[in-house]
Amino acid sequence: MKPLRVLFVCTGNRARSQMAEGWARKLAPPGVEVMSAGTQPNPKGVHPLAIEVMKEKAVDISRHRPKSLAELPGEFDYVITVCSEADAACPTLPARRARLAWHLPDPDQATGSDAEVREFFRRIRDDLEQRIRELFSSHQFTGSIEGAR
Repeated sequence: MKPLRVLFVCTGNRARSQMAEGWARKLAPPGVEVMSAGTQPNPKGVHPLAIEVMKEKAVDISRHRPKSLAELPGEFDYVITVCSEADAACPTLPARRARLAWHLPDPDQATGSDAEVREFFRRIRDDLEQRIRELFSSHQFTGSIEGAR
């Protein structure tokens, strides 16, 4: 059986798409392969607060690294952009089944006290968890898994 492939894309592959990949790997049904990439991968690595807030939910993304789209081989069944910049930067990135755009704010641009910035990252984390749970439980997705068998 060929795995169903899901790709999360943002600009830097530093926070949003990394958190999405972490959640999706944890929540994906069997037979789903999950990756993330950036249109312009950030050389600073995964944002430390993204790692920290995901760890609070027992999701370890500490070994992830920003990747470019060119580093990922093959086609994807689902391509999900998690920021408007990535959606605009890769309008022709094909998806075999569906392309989704989740326009989430950039946590790397959060301002305020350390506690306020951390809370901003938590809100993005929790939003992604909800969206990914809904995606994996949707008939469209579960039907895709059955069709891939």
